[in-house]
Amino acid sequence: MGSFGREGDRLIAGRYRLGARLGRGGMGTVWRATDELLGRQVAVKELHMGDDPADDDARMKRERTLREARTVAQLRHPGVIVVHDVVEQDERPWLVMELIDGRSLADRLGADGPVQPREAARIGLALLGALRAAHAHGVLHRDVKPANVLMDERSGRVVLTDFGIAQISGGTTITETGSFVGSPEYTAPERMSGGRAGPESDLWSLGALLCAALSGKSPFHRDSLGGVLHAVVSDEIRPPEAAQPLLPLVTGLLERDPERRLAAAEAERLLGEYLRTGRMPALPAAGHAPTQRGIQGPWSVGGRPPVGGPGDERPRSGVTRARTIVAATLLVASAGAAGVAGVALLVDGEGEGGSGGPGPTATAGKTGRPTSRPPSVSPTVTVTSTETETTVLPTPRPPGRTPPAGYRTASDPAGFRIAVPDGFTRSFEPPRIFYYSPGKVIRLGVQIQDAEPGGPLSVMRAAHSEGPSRYTGYRDGEVTAATRGGNRAALWEFTWNGFTADGGPRHTFDFSWEEDGKLYDVWVSAPVGKLAAARRHFDTALETFVRTRPHS
Repeated sequence: MGSFGREGDRLIAGRYRLGARLGRGGMGTVWRATDELLGRQVAVKELHMGDDPADDDARMKRERTLREARTVAQLRHPGVIVVHDVVEQDERPWLVMELIDGRSLADRLGADGPVQPREAARIGLALLGALRAAHAHGVLHRDVKPANVLMDERSGRVVLTDFGIAQISGGTTITETGSFVGSPEYTAPERMSGGRAGPESDLWSLGALLCAALSGKSPFHRDSLGGVLHAVVSDEIRPPEAAQPLLPLVTGLLERDPERRLAAAEAERLLGEYLRTGRMPALPAAGHAPTQRGIQGPWSVGGRPPVGGPGDERPRSGVTRARTIVAATLLVASAGAAGVAGVALLVDGEGEGGSGGPGPTATAGKTGRPTSRPPSVSPTVTVTSTETETTVLPTPRPPGRTPPAGYRTASDPAGFRIAVPDGFTRSFEPPRIFYYSPGKVIRLGVQIQDAEPGGPLSVMRAAHSEGPSRYTGYRDGEVTAATRGGNRAALWEFTWNGFTADGGPRHTFDFSWEEDGKLYDVWVSAPVGKLAAARRHFDTALETFVRTRPHS
């Protein structure tokens, strides 16, 4: 049974009974479970594998899970997740870990916004302790980011988790299959370019994480992953103004030269002093003062970033633009040697897709309105990495089950039955069907079309590559491979500026799967301030979607 199996009725290894799904990432799904032998709550990580557990990819994933277990088992620190057991079920390994009653730092930032400087310092100090414990055992985490930091609600304990791509110090950024691993916005420049990594690489990631905790996003966030690559490797390093109280620490950690990067012991000293006194001491004059270090790009007085850069679209001459494109292309080529997938040279432009969401078809002409203006001539490079942020996907409900409170079952003449929120109204806008909230603030869309040769993942990646030309302000685009009922599927998420009438940025969840020669697509688009409701509507739609016979 795959990741979309029914929750609460599976017993793993005769001992661990699965409960609610807690999260899903590129490598596995994490479940809340009950250890029926010891009577305690645990977290169980299910490994995602293909249909053939004996193929090379499945073997690599099994070895990676066992490596994660061995890696974490040798670490003893309150800031490192505890591994209890590794068991075999359905010809795949399952990782049994301690259950943290809380949420990730990414979830906290998404729900509550940035944290205060003292809280960021507390989080940073706890993570430094966890990283020093890992580094002392020769273990690099390689994916330090807010989604991999758990916050215990009762005790405030900060826990570093997901050592699935950890490795022994001195290795490269390339996995056994040549895939790039990590999250680009939090990846050190020496790793981004395919070089060897050491403990300093995790410290760079910590610096980016602290900026994100203080401001809500990484300082290397850009509208495309190609832009992220450029920002990490060669663009101006611009910590957010919110990082001012911790600026000496942040600038020390975000030193591009790993040999000059702030060491963990010195970082701990700075954070400890800040928590004791409320003031961040200056770095030694002969050491890592921002004016003496090798950070590329100017720093203004007081740490305020200079105006300009890719995010501000400042004008550039044709020669400068060409040089930037060449540099980005070379960077992508080197990253390609490290297995970064999905490289595409695009033409930027401002356009708007259909009113409710993209639909999965590869060309805008099939699934969205034509762009309102011709694209500009400023090329950018978009790169989709093989590692993605954690996503949560729903479990289909048994057919005929009543919808949740606040929803009604809609039997659509297009050939499906689905639970939609109370008060939503239907609109047929060929080839799509929409269910709109009052005022069209939240839009739920469905599209059914013939299957594409490359499958949902290929279609979604193509749609993602067109994002900048179809959606004004397209950013945070990410495509994740998935399955539904044993069928190929893909999840696409992104944020964009929305239409003028929308009043602000919007986020879209879009899930597509292949079944009986058809490509099914369900998406929800909503203002970023209504993400919780949007996620609930999206999950409910996928849980309750049932194919029926079309009727007029």
